[in-house]
Amino acid sequence: MSKKTILIIDDEPAIRDMLRVALEMADYRCLEADNAQDGHSLVIDEKPDLILLDWMIPGTSGIELARRLKRDEMTAKLPIIMLTAKGEEDNKIQGLETGADDYITKPFSPRELIARLKAVLRRIEPDTPEEPIVVDQLCLDPISQRVTIADEPVDMGPTEYRLLTFFLTHQERVYNRGQLLDHIWGGNVYIDERTVDVHIRRLRKALAPGEHDRFVQTVRGSGYRFSTKVAVR
Repeated sequence: MSKKTILIIDDEPAIRDMLRVALEMADYRCLEADNAQDGHSLVIDEKPDLILLDWMIPGTSGIELARRLKRDEMTAKLPIIMLTAKGEEDNKIQGLETGADDYITKPFSPRELIARLKAVLRRIEPDTPEEPIVVDQLCLDPISQRVTIADEPVDMGPTEYRLLTFFLTHQERVYNRGQLLDHIWGGNVYIDERTVDVHIRRLRKALAPGEHDRFVQTVRGSGYRFSTKVAVR
């Protein structure tokens, strides 16, 4: 199996050096850029498997680059881990809602970084059933990894796809945030439970055009479930 390629976009040479050493020791191939423009060019030319993206970089910020990549069909599913000194909860939520798959606050240890990077990469290659799953015109095809509603394509990120796959294969059961973290994020202890809420909102938004968001239900005091037993709107 060929090495996974990780693109580091950070304007601090010391941070890039530390990340490169840690990643190469873990057998990853590294690319580097110190600004958003060069980073975006490397994304197009090299097609990395994941981006480590600093929030504060010269010119176009990391958060703006993340938005741009998530708006582009060609790069929308490219996993992004935000690196930042901004540790406030609002900043974390903003980063995740922009489309980032994870958020690491500086300073962090190389061990933590590698653990979280591996968790994100695992999520984009999930174990899935072989046959399409169809619920009320919502169709998930695990072979092509496409989701459609009434034959119209539904755009969603890899984590939302993983969540939907899990829900569709475990319908009518309630799962708390901790259980969803275990199933979707591989038991990664570094992921905050609030991350689940962010991705649930993004999954509902993706399913909203067909009103299938109503199947992703909040069970007060318990967690979430996927159920078709709901009142008609």
